[in-house]
Amino acid sequence: MIISIASGKGGTGKTTVAVNLALSLDNIQFLDCDVEEPDAHIFLKPEIKTKLSAHIPIPEIDKERCNYCGKCGQVCAYNAVAVIPPRDDGKGSVLIFPNLCHGCGACSLLCPQKAITEVNKEIGVVEIGNSGGIQFIHGRLNIGEVMSSPLIKQVKEYINPTRTVIIDAPPGTSCSVIASIKSSDFCILVTEPTPFGLNDLILAVGVVKKLKIPFGVVINRADIGDNKVEDYCQENKIPILMRIPFDRQIAVSYSKGIPLVEAREEYKRELQEMFNFIKEKYGNQTHRHDTYAF
Repeated sequence: MIISIASGKGGTGKTTVAVNLALSLDNIQFLDCDVEEPDAHIFLKPEIKTKLSAHIPIPEIDKERCNYCGKCGQVCAYNAVAVIPPRDDGKGSVLIFPNLCHGCGACSLLCPQKAITEVNKEIGVVEIGNSGGIQFIHGRLNIGEVMSSPLIKQVKEYINPTRTVIIDAPPGTSCSVIASIKSSDFCILVTEPTPFGLNDLILAVGVVKKLKIPFGVVINRADIGDNKVEDYCQENKIPILMRIPFDRQIAVSYSKGIPLVEAREEYKRELQEMFNFIKEKYGNQTHRHDTYAF
């Protein structure tokens, strides 16, 4: 079963829930898909055994073959290719903008002159290791790279279908979140009882509904703010899976890199009960996953 943990905004406690759920269960694989700012390793402290370079293919022009027809620029949906037509001397130019390229391959596939080949551009790394009995994988996006989705997809290539997979998604509702939670069997949305928390929860609910992923809500710092998140969930028949109170001990432990279930062992049982509820109600509604052996 693949369970993703997401949130409409940052700072809600998404990684806290993901890490501590992983520590509360057996036979777990943990994927940190927040590749721009991965921080689950701070709590899980994995021993990294394998580091793999991650790439996307970008076009390279063979100037001897290219006749500057402009077809590559026309088919590029991301404006990563610009063609300057030949001047009177017969010389033109093709400009490639690597940071805009999504590596889709359309330009090389549709070039009439077969003048485009693809070369790999490194965008980050995938690191694989173990934290106790937990299989751990995360991605690290190179500084300056603007697209995280290709790296997230490469992290997810190592999903192990023989284990319960927990995916820590990036915050928000952008393309990187969709790439992370797509094909999950269930999504836990972590929020807080504030106006911002409610606003961004509503956006996140819209995403998971569009992807047709079953979901429920964990309310962090549940005893501050107001009751509008609770009211919204009740009105829309969204299950509230767990409530975590605002607790100074939890905050202090978090600041030291100590997981919640180590600071307060009673939460391990609550997280196990939450997982059992999800598995019993949604475990048989599995999607078809693009998974590969670990």
